[in-house]
Amino acid sequence: MNKRQQGFTLVEIAVVMVIIGLLLGGVLKGQELINSAKVKSVINDFRNTSTHIFAYQDRFRAMPGDDPGVANRLAGAVRASTGGSAGNGRIDGAWNSTTATDETVLVWQHVRLANLATGDGRSPGTDGIVITDWLPRNAAGGRLGVTGAAPIAGWSGTFFICQDNLSGSFARQIDIAMDDGLPASGTIRLLASGASSGAAIAPADLTDAGLYTVCAAY
Repeated sequence: MNKRQQGFTLVEIAVVMVIIGLLLGGVLKGQELINSAKVKSVINDFRNTSTHIFAYQDRFRAMPGDDPGVANRLAGAVRASTGGSAGNGRIDGAWNSTTATDETVLVWQHVRLANLATGDGRSPGTDGIVITDWLPRNAAGGRLGVTGAAPIAGWSGTFFICQDNLSGSFARQIDIAMDDGLPASGTIRLLASGASSGAAIAPADLTDAGLYTVCAAY
């Protein structure tokens, strides 16, 4: 008896390859859209946070976190007792502090109680509050923070907003969209991820796969 072997024809193989290509293209395009949305969210966090601070300053003639009379202005608000001197016109302390009484932490309670930002307005030192959950996070899961102390020596600004856990590819897009695209110059600069201060990342050291802290001067 003659045995007949069966297999895929060239047309069938071509159809399968086209389908696989379309699926891969859809997945890659979907990932690109997700990444683009995250970058836009991070940029919005920079812009919204600066708006909150300027609005608070305009309303109360004081910086949130540094406001010495905040307890009299906003019910439940806590005056900072660490991180700097309340009332000196600057948000003192590390941008990524987790000390409940620091100015850089209480800045978030003050803008929330002033109805300028959303979030839990209770004191971060309240029993039952996990401060790392109470503090705001960006779209990449990193910290979002504010400080009046320049995170990079010689960098001028009234205050600085920093976000960490951002990939090099995200950092490039943010820098290009908001500044000059260079990680060590301009109003947007990069640090090692999670660093409260240090030297700016040199252009030659910036990699897409690396993680960085992106800071903006205002």
